[in-house]
Amino acid sequence: MQYINISHTEQKVTFPQAVVTGLGKGQGLFFPEQLVPLEGVQALLEMDFVSRSTILLQHLVGDAMTADVLQGCVEKAFDFPLPLVAVSKQVHALELFHGPSLAFKDFGARFMAQCLAGFNAGRQTTILTATSGDTGAAVALAFYDQPGIDVVVLYPQGKVTPLQEKLFCTLGSNIRTVAIKDDFDACQQLVKRSFDDLALVKMLGLNSANSINVARLLAQVCYYFEAVARLPQGTEPVFSVPSGNFGNVTAGLIAHAIGLPMKRMIAATNRNDTVPRFLDSGIWAPRPTVATLTNAMDISLPNNFPRVLELEQRHGLPLRDLLTSFAISDADTSGAIRALDAQGYLADPHSALAWKALSTNLDESETGVFLCTAHPAKFRETLEHTLKRSVPLPAALEQVSEKEILSSEMPADFKLLREFLLKK
Repeated sequence: MQYINISHTEQKVTFPQAVVTGLGKGQGLFFPEQLVPLEGVQALLEMDFVSRSTILLQHLVGDAMTADVLQGCVEKAFDFPLPLVAVSKQVHALELFHGPSLAFKDFGARFMAQCLAGFNAGRQTTILTATSGDTGAAVALAFYDQPGIDVVVLYPQGKVTPLQEKLFCTLGSNIRTVAIKDDFDACQQLVKRSFDDLALVKMLGLNSANSINVARLLAQVCYYFEAVARLPQGTEPVFSVPSGNFGNVTAGLIAHAIGLPMKRMIAATNRNDTVPRFLDSGIWAPRPTVATLTNAMDISLPNNFPRVLELEQRHGLPLRDLLTSFAISDADTSGAIRALDAQGYLADPHSALAWKALSTNLDESETGVFLCTAHPAKFRETLEHTLKRSVPLPAALEQVSEKEILSSEMPADFKLLREFLLKK
């Protein structure tokens, strides 16, 4: 199996090369050159999660990893629960937040960490990543104290929740965190500029653990199959996905391309609605990013959307039939939090936003699954303000709530970042 740089298709690499390199020539994203439908999908759906995920990932990486090595990576990465909860007769919540960082990013970050440990051959590596909230903790915890790996996480100052910040900015050791005095899009641009600096890449062994890195993306394919496996046989659900950088949507569409039974997908965004407007008009017109209740989705330049288009242009996926996208306001998000709570289900703002988009656009004959991407307590302040009651903290958040933030601060200035990266 080869992976192509979708911006420079003459660049073709193996899966390990794509993982170690991170970004291709000209900031291009790596993507499978072929997506071949699986045989025996129903038999796959009857397997346990780890066994099925090993087969799915083997199908996507080819002979670049042996089955034994790949299974070991999957077992170590996916070692936490993955519940599908019935919220109503017609709608289910896929809870992706039971890993160490209490967010869906654990699937991709932990799988990538396992892969990189095997591919890196002892080379010193610096992981540089940007986060709008949850990626930072998932990456930091996945690589914490891992020999030969330094991690630098950029995040928009004041635009992640206090508990999100505590999870990844209190670790120290091989984890350095930087509060950028700008928005998440500026953080992403700093990461991309760093990869354009070939001298810096060589000196630091630079890599990225954003969903830029294809290992993270492929890991996310697996939980879509698990959702369908938990539903009655023959069900083709409608998935609703809270969408910022569009990695989660890309993974769901890859799952469908290789055979996952799925009727369609809803990409639910907030006021940062570049994609809904693009799908309506065909015009790509990003606007300045605005702050919302769903801060992890405050992104106007979604990194993964070129991969979504690649699925249509190279792999023939009928996006007009499969994908719709809707922007949900903060007022409707707050209303969704209250409505779900009244049904006995506590959801964080991002998950509630996905539920709102789903409940508004689901036919009576359809079964819906909305992705719950973060533990509600990570957004305790918002939930307590909205619901007028206290929200208890799980142990993982209680343990960090009083720890000191260790972050540096800087403007969105590449020269200053470069100097910081070279100081260890």
